[in-house]
Amino acid sequence: MAQVNGVYAGSIKDDPNFKKNHMAPGRLVKNIIVHIILGVLAVIWLFPIFWVVLTSLRKEKGAYTSYFWPKALTFDNYKKLFTQTTQLNFPRMFLNTLLIAIFACLISTFFILCTGYCMSRLRFRLRKPFMNLAMILGLFPGFMSMVAIYFILKAVGLTEGNLLLVALTLCYSAGSGTGFYIVKGFFDTVPKSLSEAAILDGCNQWQVFTKVVLPLSKPIVVYTVLTSFLAPWLDFVFVRVIVGPKQKYWTVALGLYYMLEKEYIQQWYTSWAAAAVIVSIPIAALFLAMQKNYVDGMTGAVKG
Repeated sequence: MAQVNGVYAGSIKDDPNFKKNHMAPGRLVKNIIVHIILGVLAVIWLFPIFWVVLTSLRKEKGAYTSYFWPKALTFDNYKKLFTQTTQLNFPRMFLNTLLIAIFACLISTFFILCTGYCMSRLRFRLRKPFMNLAMILGLFPGFMSMVAIYFILKAVGLTEGNLLLVALTLCYSAGSGTGFYIVKGFFDTVPKSLSEAAILDGCNQWQVFTKVVLPLSKPIVVYTVLTSFLAPWLDFVFVRVIVGPKQKYWTVALGLYYMLEKEYIQQWYTSWAAAAVIVSIPIAALFLAMQKNYVDGMTGAVKG
């Protein structure tokens, strides 16, 4: 040990500046490697999106070309979707999907949040058996029940006319309450002392839920809204079974599927790519509008 100005100095290797200067090259190499890997992965992930957008702007028709970059770019494929509605009525499909997704999202979000709150905060008989049953049912994919659901809907007269839209909305939202586990896990992190304090101040359970817990749970509310909106927006199986050949009530998923059928693919392939771009816009817009609420809602909730 060397003594400098009355203070014992340690080894020079213990100097933070020494470590910083001598470890920087190693960290630099690691950072370069990590950024190269991330760059390659970003290219892989973004390339399909770029290809779909490029195909949607391609002037040449048909599904197959011997070159990658189009010889000419045009917006005619987007225009065709909204003007040529005799064979495939894309505006009608888009409107059907939007209506179903909005109402199913609202109902599903309400059911999931309410069920998650009850499972997290309330204690009642058969609570644990219900949670176990919901978990077991969640292990099976929903389309296993689609035949039974179709005959139930048919028995109550929901498989004809405009009631088909109601039937699809019910399919996506009626049983959504059983998917409460993620929401319950988040509600468990909200301090119970806040709920107890609100009850002492005279609040009932509904007021505690809406005025205390939900404002502190914005991230999980956003997650629930997004997942509840995506399910009906992207679903294909239930629409194919319940709606079938009734083109007036098709959704975008079913419409895009038929655009790739052999009788349509040569004429609608580039318009299919344009439709895929348009279908992604509401999802991206919803996420961008709600992403600011992903911040931690618990900040400042409890002091001391």
